[in-house]
Amino acid sequence: MTLTKADLIQQVYKKHPDLTKAQATDSVETFLALSKNSLINGEDLLLSGFGKFNIKDKKSRRGRNPQTGTALTLDARRVVTFKPSGILRDKINS
Repeated sequence: MTLTKADLIQQVYKKHPDLTKAQATDSVETFLALSKNSLINGEDLLLSGFGKFNIKDKKSRRGRNPQTGTALTLDARRVVTFKPSGILRDKINS
């Protein structure tokens, strides 16, 4: 099962009866926009008790096309990595 943005909005709406559905949607959208913008700007995103999202720069490297076997160069790129907090890791493994 996958948790979707719609599921998140529904959970926020259920847990906060004083919010309208539109306000719950705005809250989730705002959180996601802030998170995306910090990662786009190269900043780490730390959510205490959950984990840390990092941006890492990968250098260009040699690779090959698995279908044809021809060598090629993979461009340098930035990737997002995630390291769960100790609390989350313990709950997942218990």
